[in-house]
Amino acid sequence: MLKIKALNTITKLITITFLGLLAFCAFTLNAVDVKSPIKLDTAIYLKNPNYKIGIALLKLNKLKHAEIVMLGNSLTHGANWNELLGRTSVVEEGIVGDVLEGFYHRMKYVYKLRPKIVFVMGGLNDIYSWVPVETIYKDYIKVINGLRLRRIIPVIQLTTYSTEYYAKDWLNNSHPEINVKKYNNGRNKEVDKLNRMLRNYAKVNNIDIIDLNAKTRRGHFLKHEITLDGIHFNDKGYKIWVREVNKILKKYKL
Repeated sequence: MLKIKALNTITKLITITFLGLLAFCAFTLNAVDVKSPIKLDTAIYLKNPNYKIGIALLKLNKLKHAEIVMLGNSLTHGANWNELLGRTSVVEEGIVGDVLEGFYHRMKYVYKLRPKIVFVMGGLNDIYSWVPVETIYKDYIKVINGLRLRRIIPVIQLTTYSTEYYAKDWLNNSHPEINVKKYNNGRNKEVDKLNRMLRNYAKVNNIDIIDLNAKTRRGHFLKHEITLDGIHFNDKGYKIWVREVNKILKKYKL
């Protein structure tokens, strides 16, 4: 029953988060030339309509402590992590469409919970917003360093791929000049670049990583059978993710 309830929760949440993400993607792609780095007069995370809503909800959180925090975007937000992990001390702090700069500016809501470990998942929204990988990396490291400074165990979850035809219908209608497969392949190459930087940082600083792409890829793209829409996981994808998270928790005897 727990499994069925958890999967039903995932389906409902991802339906909601996908609609929100499409709204943000529509803003992003229409705000800039999709073939050049994004340039806006306001920080990207503040342009995300879901950010203000997410922060308002975080402010309502009356919990004073959680052992585990799942920090991320809609991928993280798409699951009830207490149910999937079979625990009662997990807080999910995912905001739909959020980028690493947004993560950094809401870390106080993580710190106040005094968690033992934080699993960080992000970067794909940044990459699809054409934020330079070097900028994403710097924001990511600021998040990790903030956790380490407070003696919280950080876990870097490498940025995941999209499928080759992610957002095909929307792109064909809004930007028919774009070859969808080549576009997504190009974004996944940026994912590779970011992940190489994160992997090197983790190795030098003895930080654990979770590489979901190693378990969910086919060639240079996300497998179709584990995703609902080209980037968000279905139950098969979350099953893989949960298994990898549990390996880390077991390592630290949590």
